Amino acid sequence: MGIFSDLVGKLFGKARPEEQTQAPAQAAAPVADVAPAVIPAIAPATVVDIAAVMDRLVTESGQTLNWRSSIVDMMKALGLDSSLEHRKQLAQELGFTGNTADSASMNLWLHKAVMQALTANGGKLPPELA
Repeated sequence: MGIFSDLVGKLFGKARPEEQTQAPAQAAAPVADVAPAVIPAIAPATVVDIAAVMDRLVTESGQTLNWRSSIVDMMKALGLDSSLEHRKQLAQELGFTGNTADSASMNLWLHKAVMQALTANGGKLPPELA
């Protein structure tokens, strides 16, 4: 199991019933060019409100984390290893073709790719993150 699978498992596994809705009958929207071809889009039975789950996890963590713009903070809120090595592995999983030595650019790309891949796999994001 990869890091993205761990991320999805933790995020969707922590969703409370009130943070989930029935998915529409149609398939998930296509993923933009940033997200990987290796993460298949599925037609989920339920849709998870990513913002509701993440906001709750940040509050429960007692830390000041900005998951809405930081892949590191998102991983911390989910209890995942957010080390550079793990982020490089995640970037590889998601098809990052840039220079992993440029961690700032990689992190920006990773955050956007993760948001898009979550949406393609049953996550609902606020418009400013979609």
